[in-house]
Amino acid sequence: MKEFRAASALGERVSGRALVAADNFSARYDLDRISGIFSRAEHKLAGRSYVGLVLVLNTVKGGVASAWMLREMKSRGVVPAAFAFNRVNPIMVQGAAFAGITMMSGFDVDITVAIPDGAQVALEPDATPPVLCLF
Repeated sequence: MKEFRAASALGERVSGRALVAADNFSARYDLDRISGIFSRAEHKLAGRSYVGLVLVLNTVKGGVASAWMLREMKSRGVVPAAFAFNRVNPIMVQGAAFAGITMMSGFDVDITVAIPDGAQVALEPDATPPVLCLF
C-alpha cells in the first residue's frame, strides 16, 4: 500500500476503483448525468462510465451549476463515489459538500500520474493529514 497526502478533504471514508485521466473536469459539460458516462467527445474519459468510481483528475472547470448538478446526480444514484483532484476551486468544494460526495485535493504529487487507471484506492478524509491509499 502507498499513501498520498492531501492538503484538503471533505466527506466520508470511501474505497473503490479509480477512473483516472490527466484531464480537467466539469460536471456540466463533461458528463451525461442521465446515462452516467463522460459525454464530451474531447474528454480523455469520453464514453466511460463514472458511476460508483473514484474520479482522479487534474483540476475543475466550470461554475455554480456544478453544485446543484452534483446534488441532483446523487439523488438519482448516478454519481461518482468520490473525487481526487490535483487542484479544485471553491465552487467544486461547495458542490461536493452540498451533494455529500467525498473529495480530496492538493496532493504532494501529480495524483493523475501516481494512481493507475483501474487501481483500487481508499480516501481517508478524516485522517491527519488526509490520505489517498493505493492498494
